[in-house]
Amino acid sequence: MPRWLILLKDLFIVTFSFTAAYTLRFNFQLTNEIRYEMYNQLLLVLTISVIVFNLIGINKSIIRHTGARDVNLVLKAMAYITVITLVIQIVDRFIGIEILYYIPLSVLTIFFVLSFFIITVTRISVRLFYYWIKSAPDRINVMIYGAGSAGIITKNVLIAEQDNRIRIVGFIDQHPGKIGKTIEGTYVHSPQVLKTDFIEKNHIKEIIFAIQNIDKELKRKLIEEVLSTTKLKLKEISPVNQWIDGQLSVKQINTIKIEDLLQRSEISIDGEKMTQQLRGKNIMVTGAAGSIGSEIARQLCKLDISRLIFVDQAETPMYNLEMELTEKYKSKAHLFNFLIANVGDEIMMRRIFENQQPQIVFHAAAYKHVPLMEMNPFEAVRVNVMGTRNIANLASECRVERFVMISTDKAVNPTNVMGASKRAAEIYIQSLNHEISNHTRFITTRFGNVLGSNGSVIPLFEKQIAAGGPVTVTHPDITRYFMTIPEACRLVLEAGAMGNGGEIFMFDMGRAVKISDLAYNMIRLSGLEPEKDIKIVYTGLRPGEKLYEELLYDMEKGQPTHHPKISIAKVRYNRFTDVNIQLDALEISMESSDRFVVVRQLKRLVPEFKSNNSVFESLDDEIDETNIIQEGSSFEA
Repeated sequence: MPRWLILLKDLFIVTFSFTAAYTLRFNFQLTNEIRYEMYNQLLLVLTISVIVFNLIGINKSIIRHTGARDVNLVLKAMAYITVITLVIQIVDRFIGIEILYYIPLSVLTIFFVLSFFIITVTRISVRLFYYWIKSAPDRINVMIYGAGSAGIITKNVLIAEQDNRIRIVGFIDQHPGKIGKTIEGTYVHSPQVLKTDFIEKNHIKEIIFAIQNIDKELKRKLIEEVLSTTKLKLKEISPVNQWIDGQLSVKQINTIKIEDLLQRSEISIDGEKMTQQLRGKNIMVTGAAGSIGSEIARQLCKLDISRLIFVDQAETPMYNLEMELTEKYKSKAHLFNFLIANVGDEIMMRRIFENQQPQIVFHAAAYKHVPLMEMNPFEAVRVNVMGTRNIANLASECRVERFVMISTDKAVNPTNVMGASKRAAEIYIQSLNHEISNHTRFITTRFGNVLGSNGSVIPLFEKQIAAGGPVTVTHPDITRYFMTIPEACRLVLEAGAMGNGGEIFMFDMGRAVKISDLAYNMIRLSGLEPEKDIKIVYTGLRPGEKLYEELLYDMEKGQPTHHPKISIAKVRYNRFTDVNIQLDALEISMESSDRFVVVRQLKRLVPEFKSNNSVFESLDDEIDETNIIQEGSSFEA
């Protein structure tokens, strides 16, 4: 409806209400004199109505989306019209110029009630009629989990957006004071209803979670409970701070993602020490365009930094990061330096250290894909080991204050080349930390898989489900730890601030997740049934892959820190001269064209490296203990 037509409709209702008020006041006996007065007064009321309706804007509303806010505007408009009319009469009588006839107070009262009621009812009727004709065919029955204010807003938004053809069957809530009652005509059910045939009888297709400020652990349990008892599609509303102009829209009701089942309660970080330590410093991030490096970069941009140096060999991801950060932090863009370089290139990295003079280095550059590195051990050693050696040596030589390396749980009792290469890097920077001539604090942080990282299993499963399956899992019992990228990076910054040098900080990764359970839940979240709609196929462990990831060696004991989610691994430190000899031998082995030569030398450097499901298993038996770094050449921290 155009605005002028809505205005005409409302003015017609005003006219009818005013004449009806007079008729009721005088018991349907209107004399010619009363009619004459009524018509003259009606002109005044209509003039005031036109002005008030336009100022308040009730004719700008879309009638089929009428809600509580629109009803409030109608109430306000009719109150203004009534009061203004009354004030004009009082002023007119006070002045003594009788240009208007007296409108009885009873007429104004009846007029106010009638006009408000009729305008409101007509608008709600249009909304209900539109809802009926649009939602009748192929409608989707949904239930809203949460009967609080967010749930009520969600219900009203869904009813208003009738193109979705949604019918709200009821609320679900755990609050005993709400169960069995109705809210705006919608019944509130107990969560127990999910375990009955109620869902099937009412043809429920979706459940929408509309609970704000809920603990993530509680949210996970609620979602898992629904998944275990139903085959429904699950959705949720966006957080309030993401609502556009404070208003929820249908577009902000999204399908629940598997990350919601893996996330834990938010880890709180007291960043005062970290903030003080980083303030005014030149900070370099290697691997800045990767999943972890880019998030560290984002978090550093929020601090008072003197200069930020971002280093990565990937041109396009680095360009994307540059566009993102310079746009978001325009006032700090002059502090950013985006440099394309390979950490394995000693000449280029030396030039960067000399020109940029970093005071703190976050070393996230590394190859991380297990099967690929198993096939390409030369690159794993070149980047993960020799690249770290280059950066660490330059950091020590240039007297960098702190060097924080991002390691992985795969470095614990490694069964693959990637994990072994990261463990070798750990060994080197730990030994360098205790070298007498060194003045840099070398710190290692170790954690498991991060949600949303490049190459994560979750995007793979999403693509396979979208294609109709099958979903491929390597083994029924394989488990992994998961952590969100922002959470991991906050802990990296915190650990980097608390380290005195030489520590391996381990993060509390929460509970281990079976990948098969992950696949089942992702299929259920898509509204499909595992093994029936989407098949799950077990393909066998990939080269170098192991069933369970570990965060500690058997010989290591976690020591607590002031942060409950960060502990320190008590490890043996190898003497720098001995480690350097082994690394020199590893570097020489890379001159060979035989990858077995490289892996053999890597096993000598990392004695706990035992290959699993790999062609390199044959090397484990031939490695003589006497060729490994001697136990006498190591000491305990």
